[in-house]
Amino acid sequence: MIALLQRVKFASVTVGEKKIADIQQGLLVLLGVEKKDESETVAKMAEKILRYRVFADENDKMNLSVMDIKGSVLVVPQFTLAADTHKGLRPSFSNAADPEKGFALFTQLIDIMREKGESMDARLPAGWLQSGRFGADMAVELHNDGPVTFNLSV
Repeated sequence: MIALLQRVKFASVTVGEKKIADIQQGLLVLLGVEKKDESETVAKMAEKILRYRVFADENDKMNLSVMDIKGSVLVVPQFTLAADTHKGLRPSFSNAADPEKGFALFTQLIDIMREKGESMDARLPAGWLQSGRFGADMAVELHNDGPVTFNLSV
């Protein structure tokens, strides 16, 4: 499982002409699900996303997680992250999970993150966790903060 984390001031997802997700300060997570991923992988990634320290503390050091700042998270499925780009000039998607498995693990990640986040702190903003639509053609808008971007894998 691959997650491209971007620290954002805001982010949104539009499908067609309709905005389906919209967050303020927090993380935009582009998520790629691979064939080898299982439920244990999903749980580890959920924990990592919620606790990864990418926000500045009072000393301007990256010591705070999205949960620490009571920020929001927007998770967008992006199967192209699972592409093998080592050979040639065209990506191979042989490592990507099939759509059924990808959707199941994407949904499981959202469920685990919601459960973990809400058990960590009841003072999270309303709508703190949102997602793009699996399999849809999405327009993602963001204002990267920093820019700060990390490639996580588990």
